[in-house]
Amino acid sequence: MKIKKEYVILVTVILALSLYLLLRNPDRTLYQLPKVPDISKTDISKIEISKPDTTIVLKKKDDTWQIAPEGYPANTEKVKSMLEIIRKLTVTALVSESKNYIPYNLDDHKKITVRAWAGATVAREFEMGKAATSYQHTFVKLAGDDRIYHARGNFRGKFDQTVDKLRDQTVLSLNPKEIQEIQITKGGQVIGFALTQVPVEVTAGEEGEGQRPASQKTEGVWKTSDGKQGDETQVNRLLSTLSNLRCEQYIDGRKKEDFANPIFRIQLKGLQEYTLSIFKETDKDAKKFPAVSSENDYPFLLPEWQANNLMKNPADLLKKPDKP
Repeated sequence: MKIKKEYVILVTVILALSLYLLLRNPDRTLYQLPKVPDISKTDISKIEISKPDTTIVLKKKDDTWQIAPEGYPANTEKVKSMLEIIRKLTVTALVSESKNYIPYNLDDHKKITVRAWAGATVAREFEMGKAATSYQHTFVKLAGDDRIYHARGNFRGKFDQTVDKLRDQTVLSLNPKEIQEIQITKGGQVIGFALTQVPVEVTAGEEGEGQRPASQKTEGVWKTSDGKQGDETQVNRLLSTLSNLRCEQYIDGRKKEDFANPIFRIQLKGLQEYTLSIFKETDKDAKKFPAVSSENDYPFLLPEWQANNLMKNPADLLKKPDKP
């Protein structure tokens, strides 16, 4: 009888352990994670990023994003990264229910609050702290929930921005192959180049059957109005630099019209006309040059190294005579 009773107890213990092992979550998550609804990135029309000392508002206008209220064009790639994080926000684990937010940088002095609107409705709202020690997650709080969670990804840096860093810093963009004329003014020197088609000699055996005669084969060469030839490497390098010119920062509180008498000016003609003007340093210690561009509505600063690379002496762009 005693042995039978022990068997019953043993079987009960085994069943209880089996049931525990069967029902327990292998990652020990004994709670229900909140479901974060999906949002289409095309639905988001406004993003508000609030930090203890400032709030930045991004608004979608047509197919572009602007920084409100000034209307500055925003950096497309940076906004795209934010939209992906907002849209795909995923909580993976409960971290704390203690309401002690300081260790996670979720207190009022360090948290970043993000709100995203779809039309007039707030479609997503959350607060972010620092990255977890694994740097694979970020500590977050969801709207209306005091608990702290792990969210997938290390993304605080994507939102910890200033207006200057979020502005689109492209100040001149062009296709070098479309440029047909260049005029450069530096000090009292002016030089102009036009892309001129000149005949190319065809050596014996190079011209095959069905090809154009040698007299019809040409190539583009940069030439001045008096027939001097430009240094192809130098001119093409200059055009390449101008093809996607980015500034270091913008000049707040000033307009393009406030700047006059450039120390360097380059004018380009192709399918359209482009102009870049660089002005004397306002602060030599800062080693930055004010500049304006026909492709941007705002004055900006170029670092010294970048400005010096652009401000070529006109004579340096001429082809050097062959050494005897």
